[in-house]
Amino acid sequence: MNAVGILFSGINENSVHELTKERTMASVPFGCRYRLIDFTLSNLVNAGITHVGLITHYNYQSLMDHIGSGKDWDLARRRGGFHLLPPFVTAFTGSGAAQLWSTWLEALVGVRDFIYECKEDLFVLSDCDSVCNLDLDSMIRSHVESGAEVTLAVKTAYLTDGTRNLTVVASAPDGRITDMIDSLGMPGGYADVSLKLLVTGKRFITEAINAAISRGYRDLIKYIQLRTSEGGDCRVFRFDGYFARVSDLTEYYRCSMDLLDPDIRRSLFAVRNRPVLTKVRNSAPSTYINGSVVRNSLIADGCVIEGTVENSIIFRGVKIGKNTHVKNCILMQDTFTGSNVYLNCVVTDKNAVIRDGRVLSGHETLPFFIGKNGSV
Repeated sequence: MNAVGILFSGINENSVHELTKERTMASVPFGCRYRLIDFTLSNLVNAGITHVGLITHYNYQSLMDHIGSGKDWDLARRRGGFHLLPPFVTAFTGSGAAQLWSTWLEALVGVRDFIYECKEDLFVLSDCDSVCNLDLDSMIRSHVESGAEVTLAVKTAYLTDGTRNLTVVASAPDGRITDMIDSLGMPGGYADVSLKLLVTGKRFITEAINAAISRGYRDLIKYIQLRTSEGGDCRVFRFDGYFARVSDLTEYYRCSMDLLDPDIRRSLFAVRNRPVLTKVRNSAPSTYINGSVVRNSLIADGCVIEGTVENSIIFRGVKIGKNTHVKNCILMQDTFTGSNVYLNCVVTDKNAVIRDGRVLSGHETLPFFIGKNGSV
């Protein structure tokens, strides 16, 4: 595929500060063995895109450790391949105070030399805070056949009053975008919302960068809206599969629990010719001690289970103590629980320790969180 992927690693990190305190959004662990970026990278690679630039933000050490040279995604290549693009300091603020990029357009301005040197005609732009298995090849073909300047992926979703951080996209029957507005303040109901994934040409990207430099534009979505109002041909590509965006800890908990539904798991991980790729780790199988009970849970390798695990997602190397009951929980890598512990709606980051006899309970709308290396 004659296209290059540009990924943005952490534009919404502040909204999930519990999980991004020591890592960028793209490297947030998900589903026992994956990181959020695995879904976006896999969508690109499955569409035949082997030239990818990842624009980093804060705390990207864990992201570098996870991706490495990109060989697990077949991106360790002499031509094209994977490029880690370090963050830049922008001077967009009127006060002159330096800060990292906060919008797509600011980030693109900072990596314009990389963009200018790309030989590909098409660009795929995407955030790394979502979970979906999208047929990107079909989306690119649709973009080329329509001759549009921009093709934006959307999904029909139900909005409640006061829904935040979503862009609602209005379009004509032929798919042409007619308006784009923020979801905040909209009445409840069904609407097409942006998946923060678009396909466009190098000319459009270059014009947007030039407009940002010469006219002070900061938001690519608003720039697309401006082009639409001036008669530009911007279109939508409708996606009907499973999609979730990690906008806060509650949403992270919800979409993680969705994996316990076999139909959702199949729609993500059992799509023919579209595997979700990740860094390969070789670990011993999990051990289930006599008397242990596991119900409706996903358990990675390297775990030791002595107690009861129910409706939970357990990452690599987790140890569940004797007479311990873990229910509706997400326990990340190398979490340790002692004996006679009861956990309900608890999310632990890596290397958390829960001592003997502890009783911790949250709610599905407000899970109890234990930070990395935390101890209770």
